[in-house]
Amino acid sequence: MTSTPFPYDGPDALLEPIAKALRRVVDPEVSINVVDLGLIYQVSVADNKVHARVTMTSAACPVTDLIIEEIENELDRDLPPDMLIQVELVWEPPWSEERLSERARRFMDR
Repeated sequence: MTSTPFPYDGPDALLEPIAKALRRVVDPEVSINVVDLGLIYQVSVADNKVHARVTMTSAACPVTDLIIEEIENELDRDLPPDMLIQVELVWEPPWSEERLSERARRFMDR
């Protein structure tokens, strides 16, 4: 398998649907998806459970709840119905622009 868009531990067959689902979640403040923003710190899949560790660009982000809800909804939409989805909001390590993908850097002209 080639490099993954975020740290991933789980069945290879689920990586693509998880990545596609997460790329549909866009931070409305910057119009960039959460994968390219570098907000996805880790995704693990075990025992029919998806555990996603995510962060925000700032602790004062006014759309945190919306983004987390969209992550849950998009994963639920693309994964088998028996999968449990847990999204954990983390602040360590702090997000920085170094986490931006090359696509996001071009979009933001960085």
